[in-house]
Amino acid sequence: AQGHSNFLLTLELKLLAWSGCLYGPSAANFCRVDKMLSWLSRDKSRTDDTVAFSSITDGLQRLYKEKLLPLEQDHDFHSFYSPPLTDSDFSYRPMVLLLGQYSTGKTTFVRHLLSREYPGLRVGPEPTTDKFIAVTHGPADQVIAGHAATVDSALPFQQLTTFGSSFLSRFEIAKTTCPLLESFSLIDTPGVLAGEKQRLKRGYEFEAVVKWFADRVDMILILFDVSKMDISDEFRRVLVILAGNDSKIHLMLNKADMVTTPQLMRVYGALMWSLGKVIDTAEVARVYIGSFWDEPLRNDEQRKLFEFEENDLYTHLACLPRSAAVRKLNDLIKRTRLAKVHAYLLDHLKKKMPSMWGKDAQSKKMISNLTTVYQTIAKEHKLSLGDFPDPKMMQEKLANLDFAGFSKIDTKKMERLEWMLSVDFPRLLQLLPGEMSQIPHSEGIVGGASA
Repeated sequence: AQGHSNFLLTLELKLLAWSGCLYGPSAANFCRVDKMLSWLSRDKSRTDDTVAFSSITDGLQRLYKEKLLPLEQDHDFHSFYSPPLTDSDFSYRPMVLLLGQYSTGKTTFVRHLLSREYPGLRVGPEPTTDKFIAVTHGPADQVIAGHAATVDSALPFQQLTTFGSSFLSRFEIAKTTCPLLESFSLIDTPGVLAGEKQRLKRGYEFEAVVKWFADRVDMILILFDVSKMDISDEFRRVLVILAGNDSKIHLMLNKADMVTTPQLMRVYGALMWSLGKVIDTAEVARVYIGSFWDEPLRNDEQRKLFEFEENDLYTHLACLPRSAAVRKLNDLIKRTRLAKVHAYLLDHLKKKMPSMWGKDAQSKKMISNLTTVYQTIAKEHKLSLGDFPDPKMMQEKLANLDFAGFSKIDTKKMERLEWMLSVDFPRLLQLLPGEMSQIPHSEGIVGGASA
């Protein structure tokens, strides 16, 4: 409709000039009309920078491809942070990531939640889940191997190929007909091990894979066993790498029916004390206390508490489809702000390099004083220091790079990015109430402590 109205206006101006009704019949008329048309094309409210979105998903996909991705490619964003996003990253249903040390009840909780077993499920006191398993909805029970799963464009797992064949052989998709999985998918993970030897035997970077999933899921459930409160070194690293996803993290203190009320209070206090040394956040993460499986409670002193906690957790899970659009929009805004400061950072480093001699010394100086560089860029371009990446991570990434090879900022692309932040994203926010009202409330999830 916008393009049609522009065409009619252009045609009307040309006809007026041709007939002499606008300025009088002369060759100069057409020059004046061309100037008016040039002004019209520069008016951002009438150009392609202002587009109509049919849905939030459509808007996110188009904005990323047309405005953010070109800037990411110019400044090698994907080598520093994460691979490019795909359409399925925006359109796929919500996902829930389950983490925890071995035998804390992750797989048992999935079975309890679905009220059935999924293909390939194994449960035992030893570390039984040795793979990352995406439990999703399907027309029939089916297991899809990792290599095959990454070539399916309908699934948001194509970027997992960056972790190599060693990981893909330890990843699979389990499809089942459970109606609950139409609302969200579950990511079951291997139990976090204790000891360097077991960690090295994995054959892939476990923490990096966890970080990849954590950045894309809608909810992270971390399970603890009341009888295993120690936090291993690898588990500590996993908790640290979740930084930046604090709002997604929810804790589950599982198997709470195995202890008495006084013991449960001491266990809860010990958990909070241990986590306080690892998770550096101003607010304490929500902890759900209960026994999340299908068996009767062994100690029902706190039955009402367990039932309340379980209902609270399942209510949160049932609301995921309604909050997924907000989460995806929030994540893209965060990625856009990071790409913006990243572009300014690399542009600044390039400009400060000498044209002839002393390049190595200058690059090392800027790397060692990176926090000061951050402050200079933030002040110059009126950026928030909170948008800048972790200095230690950037120092490691920049150590072996040639700053002179960085790309300069494309002014037009940066203007389109600014337009995206100031105009396009607020317009997408206006679509949220309408889309959320069309999403049906998920049916209640039942089971657990009252069983």
